[in-house]
Amino acid sequence: MGELYEFGDVESIAVGAIGLPGRRTFYVQVRAEGQRVTVKCEKQQVQALAQYLDNLLDDLPAPSDRPLAQSLELVLPVEPASFTVGPIGLAFDQETDRFVLVLEEFVVPDPDTGELDPDDVAAGGKLRFHITRGQALAFAEHGESVVAAGRPPCGWCGLPMDPDGHACPKMN
Repeated sequence: MGELYEFGDVESIAVGAIGLPGRRTFYVQVRAEGQRVTVKCEKQQVQALAQYLDNLLDDLPAPSDRPLAQSLELVLPVEPASFTVGPIGLAFDQETDRFVLVLEEFVVPDPDTGELDPDDVAAGGKLRFHITRGQALAFAEHGESVVAAGRPPCGWCGLPMDPDGHACPKMN
């Protein structure tokens, strides 16, 4: 059974990648109540979450708080990830003026049916926490910079290029 981590406000939420461009592993790390929880995720999940938070923040008053830049960096060494992120939930609680994030463990579908076993989903790990608008804005900006630090995109097709180029589908 996966772990359930639930925090109110967190001290920090960090995002980072370890490894060389093209072979990076992405992590989200939450520090709260004397604990540090690290989960592994995909680059696209970081990018989508950063963009979504940025879009939601456009409709809210500008934050008055900003975390210190070093709190956005992963604390090394990165412990083995508690789990790999699958579904992500995000809401804004107007009463507390906080974003609520839920990161759920990726569950492998049954190879025969392609369906998810409800028992496996219920037993999966979950990380639920609240962040301020300032933490959300800082996470969005930092997450976008972490994603952009990878391989440069091809000017023709937009796919990432290796140092020696790539087989561009638009340049056959």
